[in-house]
Amino acid sequence: MRLKQVLLGLFMAANAVSFAQENKKEVLFTIDDKPFYTDEFARVYKKNLELVKDDSQKDLNHYLDLFIGYKLKVEKANKLGLQNNASYQSELKSYRAQLSKNYVTDTKVTKELIDEAYKRSLKEVKASHILFNVDENALPADTLKVYNQAMSVRKRILNGEDFETLAVQNSQDPSVKDNKGDLGWFSVFKMVYPFESGAYKTPKGEISMPVRTRFGYHLIKVYDIRDNRGQVTVSHIMTLNGQNPVEAAAAKTTIDDVYKKLQQGESFESLAQQFSQDKSSSGKGGQLQRFGSGELSSDEFENVAFSLKKEGDISQPFQSQFGWHIIKLIEKHPVKSFEDTDVDFEGKIRKDDRSKLINKSLNDKLQAKYKVVQNKKAYKNVFSYLNEKYYTQEWELPGGKDPNEVIFTMEKDKKVKSTEFVTYIFNQQKANLNVKPLSKLYERLYNDFVYSKLSKYYDDNLEKEFPEFSYVMDEYRDGLLLFDLMEKEIWNKAKTDSLGLKNFYESNKANYQWKERVEVNVFSSTKEDVIKKTAQYLKKKKSVDFIKSNINQKGAVDVMVKSGIFEIGNDALPKHQNFNVGITEISHEGNYYFVTQVIKKIEKGPKKLEETKGKVINDYQQYLEAHWVDELKKEFTVKVNQEVFDRVKSQLLIK
Repeated sequence: MRLKQVLLGLFMAANAVSFAQENKKEVLFTIDDKPFYTDEFARVYKKNLELVKDDSQKDLNHYLDLFIGYKLKVEKANKLGLQNNASYQSELKSYRAQLSKNYVTDTKVTKELIDEAYKRSLKEVKASHILFNVDENALPADTLKVYNQAMSVRKRILNGEDFETLAVQNSQDPSVKDNKGDLGWFSVFKMVYPFESGAYKTPKGEISMPVRTRFGYHLIKVYDIRDNRGQVTVSHIMTLNGQNPVEAAAAKTTIDDVYKKLQQGESFESLAQQFSQDKSSSGKGGQLQRFGSGELSSDEFENVAFSLKKEGDISQPFQSQFGWHIIKLIEKHPVKSFEDTDVDFEGKIRKDDRSKLINKSLNDKLQAKYKVVQNKKAYKNVFSYLNEKYYTQEWELPGGKDPNEVIFTMEKDKKVKSTEFVTYIFNQQKANLNVKPLSKLYERLYNDFVYSKLSKYYDDNLEKEFPEFSYVMDEYRDGLLLFDLMEKEIWNKAKTDSLGLKNFYESNKANYQWKERVEVNVFSSTKEDVIKKTAQYLKKKKSVDFIKSNINQKGAVDVMVKSGIFEIGNDALPKHQNFNVGITEISHEGNYYFVTQVIKKIEKGPKKLEETKGKVINDYQQYLEAHWVDELKKEFTVKVNQEVFDRVKSQLLIK
């Protein structure tokens, strides 16, 4: 598939479509009475003018021939029915889905969110929180009750009560017993978006207003803000904290002894393999995956790791809640630039709560664009079918009901039936929505359904909405067809048509000739005395194996040999040697000395088909393609409107 995409890129460069639509649209030529227009020809020509290096392709008469040839190939592909192949349809659908992503989103809001995320990524926040649980679909009265609880606790904190004490007493975060609400340091994308925003918008030392997330309400206390430290890669040696005083003392003694060995110059990696009790990293010399602030469960470990300045620096032994450690800095990874994070951040934004802001913005625009008009009577009728069984996924449309009426229209004449909405409601039971009361759930289902229909209508009409989208899709559609056609008619034929290939080779044998060749053994060494000794052995008619075994001793490789048949001038042969049969003079190039044993010389002559088959196939493919268009012109009837073409030429040449 990757090869196809690369080749399609080449086709599309050669047959590219620009986005400017100028000049009056007229029929430039027909193929079997199918019209092809001046606007496309002008776009293609102007786009290619910047790409082609061959001046002949800039000539408009020549370019028209190329353009007609291209369209003939596409018509041939359609005539063969290649556009109906399942693989072609799947590939085209996949490409359209990928391309449409740039159009079915609110790019302005997306850019604003990327900018916001990057600015936040430059800082780290140290914060604690108190969580008051409330379901995101809770009734307004229940939500207000929990909000007031949060405000009551906030007031107590502002009046001087201790945040940690109130966190332990009130927070419904299961981890509060261990951390007293402390979340440590974190940066962008580490928390759900509303919480992240609450933390970054709260000044250092202050308490936020209640922040609503899908978990409930949070009170956030920001202790500190600092520049992002980036990430580090480190190795460590660890001895585990003991279960009793004896084991604890042994762990401390072992880590101290290891540190002394390191000071004596012993290998950190070897000592980690022998003594580290972190079995997940000891086999790798103690190396851990790179990490940033807040990604490990030990602040002590992180702080020591980030305190090391230079690669190779080693910390003194220190203790965490897990045991004793010694850390070696492998590499520091600074915060990435905006350009390096742009694509990554956009992907993350589409996966978290920020995506809701993008969808809402697009939904608002589509609502305004397509003028949704609701049929209030039909809306009430469908709601009357809904009941509490929906919450247990047991709801079905009551028998005898057939709500086949228009529930809303959009874009004046696009009518959406209640039947579609009811089917949507039924299928959404699987999502196990718990929005209450039932009227609120129904309103949400309706709004989501409208958005889905608007989005689909918008996506289906992208070609009408955006000329550039239509041009690119036409370009890709034709390029994909041309690829499949070339594969069928040219590339595969050149590989499988053995008789045609042989005849082509015989007719063009003069193009496949060997230069003068030699069969040789080329000996090389960085030591001149070794090559001299090699030359002496060769003159005594010693074999290659004899020479290698007598010179390369005690595990050393002082001489190497390259054997084979090579054309004179081949890079495999030493320069500045006279390749007559026998033993050459010693030559010197760079750090190497050479002597060559020339076994025989082979005169110039034709290559056998098997010896040059790859090149012959390539040339045969080009030959078939060159004559192919002539055959297509006989198969299809092409009529050029010369008067229109002359007018197009004058317009393009003026510009």
